[in-house]
Amino acid sequence: MKTKPGFHLREICGESVVIAEGITNIDFNKIISMNESSAFLWEKVSRMADFDEDTLVDLLTEEYEVDRETAAADVHTLIEKWQEAGLIE
Repeated sequence: MKTKPGFHLREICGESVVIAEGITNIDFNKIISMNESSAFLWEKVSRMADFDEDTLVDLLTEEYEVDRETAAADVHTLIEKWQEAGLIE
């Protein structure tokens, strides 16, 4: 997987959001709100050429005090939401 070009993490009024920028995303009219851990993951993967669920699980377990099973379940749900929103391919 990889993040789609033109989507950037921004802080707006103290909240982390992913917004679309650029002409290729002109029809994208959503703002995707991120909690602390999802914003952390987005920041990391947006700099990677590609990633998979295991990459995200590794990042979560290294940064937060969470067991691998819980992290894997949360990552799976997050990936589904990102795909549904059209943020990753």
